[in-house]
Amino acid sequence: MNNAAIGVFDSGVGGLSCVKELTALMPHEDIIYLGDTARVPYGTKSVDTIARYAKEDIAFLEKFNVKMILIACGTVSSVLMSRPLFEDSTVSEYSGVIYPTVAAACAATRNDRIGVIGTPATVRSGCYGRAIRELRSDIRVFSKACPMFVPLVENGYTDRDDPVAKLIAEEYLEGMKREGVDTLILGCTHYPHLEGVISSVMGSDVRLISSGAEIAKYAERTLVSSGNAAERTEKGTLELYCTDSEELFSENVETFLGHKDMIKISRCSVK
Repeated sequence: MNNAAIGVFDSGVGGLSCVKELTALMPHEDIIYLGDTARVPYGTKSVDTIARYAKEDIAFLEKFNVKMILIACGTVSSVLMSRPLFEDSTVSEYSGVIYPTVAAACAATRNDRIGVIGTPATVRSGCYGRAIRELRSDIRVFSKACPMFVPLVENGYTDRDDPVAKLIAEEYLEGMKREGVDTLILGCTHYPHLEGVISSVMGSDVRLISSGAEIAKYAERTLVSSGNAAERTEKGTLELYCTDSEELFSENVETFLGHKDMIKISRCSVK
């Protein structure tokens, strides 16, 4: 058993979708979350810049002696497939969102047509398509960059009936509907916060696969099988850090987690 905390990081508030799943699956685990809100979004940056940001985020979480680091960011996860982001890390247990999410999508599809939406950097990398073909070479993959989804979430435009969010979603998802995908990967942990909007556009027959939820399930399986799950009986703690406005971040925490009680929220620097 290991009572050290789980570290989670993302470019902003999107990774709170992973945190919400983690606290539901493993309520006795301590969690430390970093949202790099001062530099969001990562998806419009170069690979070199994303890799530098990610290493700074990892170094910040290492200060807390975490037992595992989860990259709750599709953009950084795509870079992890080609860059050794953890080569100098003291943490041996880590994962991005891509492989857990792809496994779930391949198991869910009925017509072998999977859509992937993500940031421009994630879509350019082709990481989801490659990972899907490693598992199932017969599946057709359709990808679309949705750069406006992250700022929508960061600024609270997430309601299912929000006219701005719906208009943008309809434009982005038109091609996915035309191609007849029956499974859609939400390849950025910001996107589950728009699940209602996306589902209303795609229709109830299309299965939405949340990368945040799938990496949380992966973490639970890994910690339990390795014997590193927490042994405490009391509820774990949740510490949240942001690199920009603590006030705006705190508002998003209440929106996305449903409460702020017993949660420590602090502003920090990762540089």
